Amino acid sequence: MILDRFRLTDQVAVVTGAGRGLGAATAVALAEAGADVVISSRTESQLHEVAERVAAAGRRAHVVAADLSDPAATAALAEAATSTFGRLDIVVNNVGGTYPRPLLETTTEFLEEAFRFNVSTAHALTAAATPALLEHGGAVVNISSIMGRVQGRGFIAYGTAKAALSQYTRMAAVDLAPRVRVNAISVGSVTTSALELVVGNEEIRVKMEQATPLRRIGEPEDIAAAVVYLVSPAGGYVTGKVLEVDGGLQAPNLDLGLPDL
Repeated sequence: MILDRFRLTDQVAVVTGAGRGLGAATAVALAEAGADVVISSRTESQLHEVAERVAAAGRRAHVVAADLSDPAATAALAEAATSTFGRLDIVVNNVGGTYPRPLLETTTEFLEEAFRFNVSTAHALTAAATPALLEHGGAVVNISSIMGRVQGRGFIAYGTAKAALSQYTRMAAVDLAPRVRVNAISVGSVTTSALELVVGNEEIRVKMEQATPLRRIGEPEDIAAAVVYLVSPAGGYVTGKVLEVDGGLQAPNLDLGLPDL
């Protein structure tokens, strides 16, 4: 049956930024598809809540509370997976993000920090995980953003970093083929904590929905489902691609209202 191609029975995954939002939904989805998961973020209490959901799906979770803005901390998750579960098949580089900031308030240090948090961390874990991924043939998914391919004021650091992550995905896919597949997801507006202040305002939320071709804000499960596709045999002939899961957006659906200089 075609649904069998989406199974991940007895595989092992690492998901960063897994305490809430996209990471939490992804960890649970992978567990429901049959994988054990190493989940990591800064807040341990959130991770234990996600671990309970993984257990309810009949799989095991290993919790690693860490500051994932440090590339060394993300790299260590590969060893955590192999030492705990004996193998590693899937890496989801979800940790990332950067606050909006006008260009003239974006220091070089702020730009470099955005690059480190969104790109360097992903590279550190991917490189550390590669020996284990090569053993059975594995898959990596990087969580990028629509802001890596469209233009919007206030997002110069975030958009530049996510664009770099998308290109990193294409380059890594060539380097690691044919044993390891590497893809990314270009995420649109999704109801996570990062958008709480925005979508909590009905007027702004309605404007965002109307500016989105599918007329809604995405749910974390929309992204989690795409991850399952990309890392499972169902996506076995896909590598080096950036899958756009954004409701059809071709431009930002949130205007920060920054004036002309």
